[in-house]
Amino acid sequence: MRKTILMAVLTAAPMLSCVNNAPAEEAWTLNTIADARSGIATPVDLGPPGDSPGDMFVFDQPLLNEAKETIGSNSGYCVRTLPGQFSECQWTLTMADGTITVAGREAETGTSRIPIIGGTGTYEGASGVLTTTPNGDRTFTQVLTLLKPKK
Repeated sequence: MRKTILMAVLTAAPMLSCVNNAPAEEAWTLNTIADARSGIATPVDLGPPGDSPGDMFVFDQPLLNEAKETIGSNSGYCVRTLPGQFSECQWTLTMADGTITVAGREAETGTSRIPIIGGTGTYEGASGVLTTTPNGDRTFTQVLTLLKPKK
């Protein structure tokens, strides 16, 4: 039995080093600001009155660049999972050259890291992480670290 397992590992080992046929990826960073001071921001209280699991927050707000100029919209929703602490969220950053969609767990306070799950246009095939940090004035700094397959 030991000989069979060892033989299988030794036979497969050389092949493991040759498997990486994935296209090279291009990495870049995009800095945006989600502006929750305007646009749509609608809480939906679905459970017991007040902050409770299942409550939702639906939004469609301006997306700004670092110079605080509007470059698109930041639209999505969050479902409360742990009152006062966490929600599961999904939103799309829409810009003139395409969209980037993110989905994951966002903390009520502090910085959250949300996976980038895809994109369109310039961002087609994108993956990576969006780091979002509240600024204390109902805006959120969003730093997107993008990986995109080279064409």
